[in-house]
Amino acid sequence: MLRKLTSVALICAVFASFALEGVPLVVSLLVALPAFAGETLNVTIIDRQNHESHYTYFVPGYATAYANTNVNCFGTDATVNCSGSTRMTGTTVPPRYGSFDVQGATFSLQLPDGRVAVVNCESKFKERFAGPAGNRRSCRMPLVNHIVVEFNGNKAKLKWPVSIDGKKIESETYKILGVLDKK
Repeated sequence: MLRKLTSVALICAVFASFALEGVPLVVSLLVALPAFAGETLNVTIIDRQNHESHYTYFVPGYATAYANTNVNCFGTDATVNCSGSTRMTGTTVPPRYGSFDVQGATFSLQLPDGRVAVVNCESKFKERFAGPAGNRRSCRMPLVNHIVVEFNGNKAKLKWPVSIDGKKIESETYKILGVLDKK
């Protein structure tokens, strides 16, 4: 709670200082908000790869389809007549140009606005007194495709449920390699 109040007080102080200098409020918002940008979004994993050695990761293409069906039926005791229609729409996105040289777990995350964030996590240091190779642990990876991600700077904290009731949450922090525009 104290941290939130401190952030709000800091934002107010920034706005007040801009106002005293004659800077319009719109400019004040544009300057102050990026410093506090930390978004939590529901995303869909559209591709995943994991290798302990270096590999080249290409962002794949994908397709989505949506269908809406309406059916009307009427009849008597002996007959039934039905008619209907289906409307289908879809999006196809070709593979993206470019690649990433990576090691470890790499995901392509479909953001709600259509962009794709590419994130990577290399194995983490964990002291086990087992020498250089034995002091590493693999990154935690979600088995589900729909997850929540907290974006903060060049980091993305992936969170996903690991219990039947959805109350137990697992997480891992990944590095953002790039955010690709929607096509």
